[in-house]
Amino acid sequence: MRVLCGRAATVEADRERTGAMLARTGETGEPAVRVWTPHRQVAFGRRDAAEPGYERARAVARKQGYEPVERRVGGRAVAHTASTVAFARSMPVADPRAGMTARYETTTEQVRRALAEVGVEATPGEPSASFCPGSHSLQAGGKVVGIAQRVRPDAALVAGCVVVADRETLAGVLAPVYDALGQPFDPSSVGSVAAAGGPADPEQVRTAVERALIGDDTAVRRQAV
Repeated sequence: MRVLCGRAATVEADRERTGAMLARTGETGEPAVRVWTPHRQVAFGRRDAAEPGYERARAVARKQGYEPVERRVGGRAVAHTASTVAFARSMPVADPRAGMTARYETTTEQVRRALAEVGVEATPGEPSASFCPGSHSLQAGGKVVGIAQRVRPDAALVAGCVVVADRETLAGVLAPVYDALGQPFDPSSVGSVAAAGGPADPEQVRTAVERALIGDDTAVRRQAV
């Protein structure tokens, strides 16, 4: 298994690294894991791009100092603050029509165990009117983890983010963004690891999540992005 470490110099270059990770898994059959703290950004989903207020929402994000980007994985807008931890796990697939549910369940459980390791007992689900609403989330006094999946003919990428701290900051960034998109969002639905009794240190959470996603694989090759 390859483990990619760190982040690239820019938001766009960073996104390209994750895309390249997925492509390489498809080409070689070797799974890979990446857990890192991204640059400040608001990552919009494809459904957001179809909304009449999309350009205004992008302008709102930029005005607040967050680079607006459009991602290929996931549904609605997600903000990454300085303390957000992102994770991605790529794995080869023989049949792109099979295994999606199992991959979601495995990753959700791995991340849940990582949070338990740092003192947070998260449970599946999310409050109503959460950011990036979806069926694969973890909550602990609010939404703390969202997970999405992208599948190619030869590989799948399960990715997501953990809100470590800055829940008020994240809610403050997303509220006007969702308002511009015309989508429901309740700022009080945002949780965080720190607010649930865990550490506010993203590196501690990053390490726990990485360890959980690697699992029992002993053939680990670390590589800088």
